[in-house]
Amino acid sequence: MTYEPLHHKYRPQTFADLVGQSAIATTLSNALISERIAPAYLFTGPRGTGKTSSARILAKSLNCLSSDHPTPIPCGKCSVCQAIANGSALDVIEIDAASNTGVDNIREIIERSQFAPVQCRYKVYVIDECHMLSTAAFNALLKTLEEPPDRVIFVLATTDPQRVLPTIISRCQRFDYRRIALDAMVAHLQKIAQIEAIDINLEALTLVAQIANGGLRDAESLLDQLSLLAGTITAERVWDLVGAVPERDLLTLLKVIHGNIPDQVIEQCRHLMNRGKEPLIVLQNLAGFYLNLLLAKTAPNRPEMVAVTALTWQELCTEARTWSLEEILRGQQLLKDSETQLKNTTQPRLWLEVTLLGLLPQAQVIPLVATVAPSRPQTSVERPPEVITAPAPVNEPIKPAVITPTTNVAVPKTEVKTVTSDDNHEQIWQQVLEVMEPPTTRTLLRQHGSLFNMEESSAYLSISSEQLLKMARLRLTNIESAFEAVFQRRIKVHLQVGSATAAMAAEVSQSPAAKMQASPETAPNPPITPENKVMTVVDIPPVKEAIIEKKEAKITEARNPKTPSTELPQKILNFDSSLETLDQDVDVSEILAAAQKLAKSFDGEVVNMGYSLPENSAAETKVNKSVENMTIVRGRPDVNEILDSLEEDEDLPF
Repeated sequence: MTYEPLHHKYRPQTFADLVGQSAIATTLSNALISERIAPAYLFTGPRGTGKTSSARILAKSLNCLSSDHPTPIPCGKCSVCQAIANGSALDVIEIDAASNTGVDNIREIIERSQFAPVQCRYKVYVIDECHMLSTAAFNALLKTLEEPPDRVIFVLATTDPQRVLPTIISRCQRFDYRRIALDAMVAHLQKIAQIEAIDINLEALTLVAQIANGGLRDAESLLDQLSLLAGTITAERVWDLVGAVPERDLLTLLKVIHGNIPDQVIEQCRHLMNRGKEPLIVLQNLAGFYLNLLLAKTAPNRPEMVAVTALTWQELCTEARTWSLEEILRGQQLLKDSETQLKNTTQPRLWLEVTLLGLLPQAQVIPLVATVAPSRPQTSVERPPEVITAPAPVNEPIKPAVITPTTNVAVPKTEVKTVTSDDNHEQIWQQVLEVMEPPTTRTLLRQHGSLFNMEESSAYLSISSEQLLKMARLRLTNIESAFEAVFQRRIKVHLQVGSATAAMAAEVSQSPAAKMQASPETAPNPPITPENKVMTVVDIPPVKEAIIEKKEAKITEARNPKTPSTELPQKILNFDSSLETLDQDVDVSEILAAAQKLAKSFDGEVVNMGYSLPENSAAETKVNKSVENMTIVRGRPDVNEILDSLEEDEDLPF
């Protein structure tokens, strides 16, 4: 006679035989009694919780010959009940959706469902693991589920309801099967052990139920294996049979890890290896034991939540008092990260020992120190701020000697400093641009911005125009974030209009060295006078000084109005004295030659001024003579026009 496994032999035959699913059993029984049979049912839940068994019980209840109508208690003795139990009933069709996933299989079912039942009252289609059906197969089944033929029932069973189309779920009555409780499973296993005369103690039976993790079929299969052992079955023999690490060995390993004893950790690990335990199994069991330790730490009054014996649970609760939550969670994280490495490595034993040594308290300090280092090397930007904040020219003592007006000793030193700073600023700026986001801001500042000064916690940027400056201010947060990413600290960014050279020159003019040069000991250059001015052939009076003189004259005239006078302005007399100086030193022919050359350079011509001033005095005649001898270049802008146009602007362009 063929041997029948325990999970087949003790399959529930009525709704009352379902273990741990009393709510579902009651609902289906009442539906049968009231004959309110739905056209489609959906049974969902973990494996081994009674989904397929419930479908068979429902089929027998609908078609049992002991009653003229559906009954919640099938007899199990009639030909229909026995045929359904054996799987030979013509009107009860069980389909494995994993091997019948196509739309053609579903169309065949739909075609056959149109025929009336052969020997039963209802034709029942049980589609197991229905989540394996394709989308096209589900869509083909929609219309039939919504409006099935008379006396046709569909029962869908799945362990993954998320993969079932919502349109299918909405057309079915859904029943969710939960994992079987530990007490109910232990009671059911005790009943089987008594019937089968299996010598197993309660501690081992509880361990079997815990290992099954709520699946009754898995528990019955493991009990079937244990029944083949001779003698009394204990918890240690259960651990040996399932190939897991015994909980006593895991507890010992946990104690030596917390005791910070490296040699005993290695010794315990090799002891498990010598007993034939796989490194990956040891790692996974230890990770599960860390979870038990965490539960013992947080919920010491809930022993039913763990798969350990009562004695081990008591010792685990005692051990958990010496652990902190941070240590337990850190150990679980390390075991989780090492599991992938053990699966892919060719030396799992080596890396298991390394992982166990990494669980020691003294080894867990190293990652905390290593996380302090920045993720990106910043060697090129560590020194530049120190160079910028310490200007070299100030360190040299300034002698109290009077500086001549035409000499400025500080200019060469300032230029050397600017070149050096520009090199450092350019390096810093390029690094900031590399990490700047978004790309539009990076492109804008790369083309129209530059870094001209850098301090300890401030950065100064110059933007090429006022319009672009407004755009850059809108992106100031992104710019400061880029500086913070480079320097690993908060940097305040200042924006202004102008090129980097002009901004740097303005900064140098406000530096301590420039202020010391402008002190009374080093007076600024005196104003240009006829005594110290050396004019060339094409020299003209400075426009800036002429504007200032003209403005001062207007202000004085407005405050102290005078009567009209025939005296010529003093600047014309000064200009005439300059011409006399030129007449004494330079030949007129040379002046004309220079004027011709100057006119030729911009396609102009030399013309003679053919007007004369009225004869009023000798001084005016002298000036008239000078003016008659003057020559101008046609095409060159008049100086007075330049002065008048510049007077209209409030700001000087110098």
